Amino acid sequence: MNILRASHLGMCFGVRDAITLATTTSQTEPVTILGDLVHNETVLRQLRSQGVQMERQVADVTTATVIITAHGTSEKTLERVHESGKRILEATCPLVHHAHAALRRLVRAGYYPVVIGKKGHVEVRGLTEDLESYDVILEEEEIQGMAYQPRFGVIAQTTQPLERVHRLVKRLQERFQTSEVEFVDTVCQPTKQRQAAAVTLAQQSDIVLVIGGAHSNNTQELVSTCGRHCPRVYHVQEPGDLRATWFRLTDTVGITAGTSTPDRTIEEIEAWLKEFIAFQEKLVEHLKQPASETALGDGAIDLLEANSAAAVLK
Repeated sequence: MNILRASHLGMCFGVRDAITLATTTSQTEPVTILGDLVHNETVLRQLRSQGVQMERQVADVTTATVIITAHGTSEKTLERVHESGKRILEATCPLVHHAHAALRRLVRAGYYPVVIGKKGHVEVRGLTEDLESYDVILEEEEIQGMAYQPRFGVIAQTTQPLERVHRLVKRLQERFQTSEVEFVDTVCQPTKQRQAAAVTLAQQSDIVLVIGGAHSNNTQELVSTCGRHCPRVYHVQEPGDLRATWFRLTDTVGITAGTSTPDRTIEEIEAWLKEFIAFQEKLVEHLKQPASETALGDGAIDLLEANSAAAVLK
């Protein structure tokens, strides 16, 4: 069994900076994050263990300082925090700020706003909460239900696959051929790099492990992308999610990870795989020996099908 890492994977600079801000602030004063700083439970557990509080509503915040998540928020929410008398620290990724600025420019120029993204996602809510009217689309079928506008201004949620974004912009142009469609590419560079690397990885692999939070949109998009090029793709959050029965002796195992996945989690999963490979090699050598010379005997295959390499080797 062989292990391949994607050329680009794991935590991006925006997430690293957000975590650093929350960690350093919590060392000097009580602080509350408004929502989930990032969509990764491993990271959130670590922050809670450091005393960082997390609340969904401004009214529930009891600390003097509030951190806005890496996904950003609306001006309306910022105003509510200001009105509550709290100090605001922005952990918003600069590339999310870029998307906000692009959308504001389009609206000021008279374009009807369209966001390519996931309805209800915290980043998309932050982009649209200040708008009087807008459309959020993720599938071609949703364009069919849109109303005519003479001018459409289109941006994308920063973690959307660029291929999907271009496809939807083209479909919008075909649907409204007499309208002007102005598109500003706001898909972030880390997403583009990880998506492109995931395609290459999946094409070279028999099985792909995509590491990231269960509610992480960019991780889910990596799962979808890899699934188009590799028949066996698993979304895992931590080593405990791995199952020995997923793997074959001859597999090339690809590893990629979402932009909020800690380096340590990636390393722990790779270590699990290396330990499992070592056990497989040991098992094969035992099975080559005469039955009288091996202690594993008929139970060897049962051991191979255990749920984790760590459990097998203990």
